Amino acid sequence: MGNSEIRRLDREIEKATKKLEAVRRGEWWPLNGSERRAMARALAGGAYQITRGRSAGRAEQRMDTTGTAAEMRLNAELTALHGERQRLITEAARAKAQRKSSGWF
Repeated sequence: MGNSEIRRLDREIEKATKKLEAVRRGEWWPLNGSERRAMARALAGGAYQITRGRSAGRAEQRMDTTGTAAEMRLNAELTALHGERQRLITEAARAKAQRKSSGWF
């Protein structure tokens, strides 16, 4: 289990961090399907309102809300990955200490 699992988690943490930064910049590629559909609906609704000569304020608010929800989802994912990484490190350290105390090297 040990180091290979920790390296795998490090790669996943790196991916999640890149996705979170992209969402904060307003990029759509890290969004999941429902978030993309919500953004597209809000964008289309805003465009329709603008062509009618009205404000697109509500559509902008929907897009902001969807972006915030995506940020929260990615933050939760990142927190879970960090927690799992810490658990693996603690488990590996315990196993190493146990091997040393039992005479294994």
